[in-house]
Amino acid sequence: MTHRRALLSAAGALATTLATPLAATRALARDDWPARPLRFVVPFPPGGPTDILGRVVAAGLPQRIGQPVVVENRAGASGAIGAAEVARAAPDGTGFLVNASIHTILPHLSANAPYDALADFAPVTNIASVPLILVVSPSLPVRSVPELIAHLRARPGRLSYASSGSAAAPHLAGELFKQMTGTEMTHVPYRGSGPALQDVIAGRVEMMFDSMPSSAALVRAGQLRALAVTTERRIDAFPDLPTVAEAGVPGYAIATWYGIWAPARTPAPIVGRLQAAIAEVLADPATRTRLEPLGAEPVGDPPEAFAAFVRAEYDRWGRLVREARITAE
Repeated sequence: MTHRRALLSAAGALATTLATPLAATRALARDDWPARPLRFVVPFPPGGPTDILGRVVAAGLPQRIGQPVVVENRAGASGAIGAAEVARAAPDGTGFLVNASIHTILPHLSANAPYDALADFAPVTNIASVPLILVVSPSLPVRSVPELIAHLRARPGRLSYASSGSAAAPHLAGELFKQMTGTEMTHVPYRGSGPALQDVIAGRVEMMFDSMPSSAALVRAGQLRALAVTTERRIDAFPDLPTVAEAGVPGYAIATWYGIWAPARTPAPIVGRLQAAIAEVLADPATRTRLEPLGAEPVGDPPEAFAAFVRAEYDRWGRLVREARITAE
């Protein structure tokens, strides 16, 4: 009897141990999520496009989910520091990553990334698709893409272009421009668009391909001079601004996008509920009013669609990095 009681006790303990993770997962997926404030990690400094779009979404969520959303900036290593923090976080439905398309670019340039961009995250939704805009310092004596190309060719290697960080879409946009125009200029990476734009305004760096949300207001204020947009078609926010392709570089086209990820193994019901709430925020006329002047086209797609999109973008950016022979700096 003693032996039997010991076996039953051990079996009960084992059952309890096995049931605990399952019970925890079920608890996380209950209708009372979220029971605590959410944390949005932006892996870039304040003032950049990722930060702006993350805060637009965060501002509209509390009234829909019943909890505040805190935005935390964890800048560094082209977004890798903040992304790694979320990858290591518990999948408890409280911590999320807000990142740009660099999330699918950086792995192709760094063999030692502290996370797997695909396996370590659960895609939630695509916030918005955003064009890049080619801006120059007001002190630079050029007013069109052909004038810029002529200026660069007359001074090979003497001018610089800024970016929000190595491997980000603005970096690749500059490298693609160099490749397609046969020009030479030096890439100067920053820890986000905010500090990069300040140096372009001051004339310490001559130009930048920047995401529209962080530069649109500066262009309208006359602090930056816009030459072109990088998309295939002109955009409503700046209808008189030509595309790079129609301004003299046929075939040139590049854009960026911004999404939200949860740590891998976050329960699917939580991911689905957050996506639904974000889709409501993006469909709100007040949100669209805020996004329209930034040239940002809201998306809000379901997790499954966003996961397929992320995989396709991962492959597309990988091909561009290899073909353009772009390396990390």
